[in-house]
Amino acid sequence: MKKPGKMKRTPQDWAVDIVAYSLAVLMILVTAVPLMNVLSKAFSSETALVANQITAYPIGFQLATMKYVLQSDLFLRSFGNSIFVTLLGSALNLAVTLLAAYPLSKRTLLFQKPLLILFVFTMWFNGGMIPTYLVIKQFKMVNSFLALILPGAIGVYNLLIVKNYFESLPDALEESARVDGAGIFTTFFRVVLPLSKPVIATILLFVAVSFWNDYFSPMIYITRTNLKTLPVYLRDMIVESQTDVTRSALDDQNLIPEGIRSATIVASTLPILIVYPFLQKHFVKGVLIGAVKG
Repeated sequence: MKKPGKMKRTPQDWAVDIVAYSLAVLMILVTAVPLMNVLSKAFSSETALVANQITAYPIGFQLATMKYVLQSDLFLRSFGNSIFVTLLGSALNLAVTLLAAYPLSKRTLLFQKPLLILFVFTMWFNGGMIPTYLVIKQFKMVNSFLALILPGAIGVYNLLIVKNYFESLPDALEESARVDGAGIFTTFFRVVLPLSKPVIATILLFVAVSFWNDYFSPMIYITRTNLKTLPVYLRDMIVESQTDVTRSALDDQNLIPEGIRSATIVASTLPILIVYPFLQKHFVKGVLIGAVKG
């Protein structure tokens, strides 16, 4: 039996491929070139930085700048604060999202549609910055990590993704569990969650990156230096070029602010870069499956 031959490509097919690959290369360059420049500045010598010779690779490779940043008390404290907020906030957000999405995925839930409308309503309208701040202040959460964690305890967009994923699971699995005598919590934790690793990994990555990069909330609710998170610390370094860190580096170790800021940015991106490869295999699958049903 003859194998079917390959379809002949038309000029339109080639044109679409050329445009698609050109746009992909352009996006890679737009994303990669600034990152490579920052990376190069973090490991380049003072002479090369002063002479503005840095492009896409380090000149006069050195580790003194990165070593100084990683030994800075302010950086380590901010780094630890960000890790704490990200871990606790992501765990709380994931737990609330899963526990809310599961019942909303059941058509037998009483008032399912009105409840879903209430959730979706919050995607379109919110109280605004000032009312939110007054609520946070009323509950005495200013200068507390709770002000960074509790308002982000659930995201409706992620909730809808998880809800749709749960709806895509075969009903026969839960019916079989109920026939075997499993209750609703046993079914959820023993049957549904083990099958939901792709969407859990997806939501966890979304939420963790959101908490890790959150700059606006710490800037508003946190004024104490020892509670500042990494994005605020980075902002202070970029806007205030003569902070205590850069000033002491200039005086003690002959380092310049530009190199210190670049090294700090590189160090702050490492946690996400380390975590992402472990979640990548589930990421695309979770998004696609969660978006199939409306």
